[in-house]
Amino acid sequence: MEFKRKRYNHSYLNIAPLVDVVFLLLLFFMLTSHFIEVQSIRVRLPESRTSEYTERAGIKIFINEKGDVVLNSETVKVEDLHKLLKEELPLEKSRSVEIRADRDVKVSLLMKVIDEIRLAGINDFNIVTEKSFQR
Repeated sequence: MEFKRKRYNHSYLNIAPLVDVVFLLLLFFMLTSHFIEVQSIRVRLPESRTSEYTERAGIKIFINEKGDVVLNSETVKVEDLHKLLKEELPLEKSRSVEIRADRDVKVSLLMKVIDEIRLAGINDFNIVTEKSFQR
């Protein structure tokens, strides 16, 4: 006696595993994109063995090796910095400033920028450095 097998012709594709993988990839990129910080200009930070990591939101000022001062992706004159900072302060939640100066910047330019920050009424500022690991 010969039995006929019932043949099932499935015309659909099971995409549940694909949806799971896409969801996991989406979740991964959403969580890791928060930690990516994009700098507006390329700056080689000076090294320090005693530097500490502090996460602060606030105004960021970049000084590149040519001596250009950048505030909010716009190159500004050092003399106009305190006026621009006073305009920027009401928009910021915290009154802190991060200075990201290139390691080849003259100290006199860095001091001018610090003076302009203090003239704007800001006493909470940080100079960002890289931690050096020397033996």
